Amino acid sequence: MSQTDEIDDSSAPLIAHLAELRTRLIRSVVALLIGVCLMFIPIQGEFIAAHILEFLLAPIADTLRALGDPQPTLQYTSPQEYLFTLFRIAMVFGFALAFPVIAHQMWRFVAPGLYRTEKAAFLPFIIASPIMFLLGAAFAHFVVTPLAMSFFLGFADISSIFASFIGNASDLPAEAVVTPGADEGVRITFFGKVNESLGITLVFIMAFGLCFQLPVLLTLMGKAGLVSAEGLGAVRKYAMVGILVLAALVTPPDVVTQLILFTVVYGLYEVSIFLVRRVETKREAKLREEGYYDDEDEEDLVG
Repeated sequence: MSQTDEIDDSSAPLIAHLAELRTRLIRSVVALLIGVCLMFIPIQGEFIAAHILEFLLAPIADTLRALGDPQPTLQYTSPQEYLFTLFRIAMVFGFALAFPVIAHQMWRFVAPGLYRTEKAAFLPFIIASPIMFLLGAAFAHFVVTPLAMSFFLGFADISSIFASFIGNASDLPAEAVVTPGADEGVRITFFGKVNESLGITLVFIMAFGLCFQLPVLLTLMGKAGLVSAEGLGAVRKYAMVGILVLAALVTPPDVVTQLILFTVVYGLYEVSIFLVRRVETKREAKLREEGYYDDEDEEDLVG
């Protein structure tokens, strides 16, 4: 056989894999496009994306109502802003709808290269990952975002006390959101923009959704033997500092939100240590059953 034939034979599997990868990617992109298009189906006179936008901005609206505004109003200042905001939502939630298809396509591409035991070990983590992300996103939307909005918008009450000493303010538009304060002097107003308000909400959702992946990631690494429960416990103090830095980077500069994120992520870190310890216990028990682990040998090594 000539050298050219050997090269052609060796390159055939690579070409086949690339062709399969292209097919999987095309199907994933088509699923994503379908998910995005579904977000623009009109329901009750509005697109689904508009209903999702209203749901995401509910914590801000509730906070403004608590501050005395009977009809909270958010605005957009450019003609294309509202459309781009809906498209942004369509991309995020369209991907969420298409994720089962995308995950299935990626699994079908990777699974043939895994042993049966590796498939059985890896599959639960694929299922647990989106579940933990949804838990983190729900925690961010229903707990963290309302607290953060109360913290941010609540400053207007304090500011209005000092602003009352400045002088009278001109009349504000009727649709302006006015925080309760002194009847005289400068009234502090909130002209909320749709895209900026949505951006804060999505930052919280993404940050907490990703942070809730910590037990999944560390448990998977523990199952692969990359980390151990003893090692994670030994670097606990460094992990605390890292989590504090992470909380300062991914959240707005308010102490309440940062403390919440630190408490949640550090709790997840401790849960990860517990899960990794369970993985090590099961691995040790399996090795004992198969005869690869001997207590006497261990005692000799220790002695």
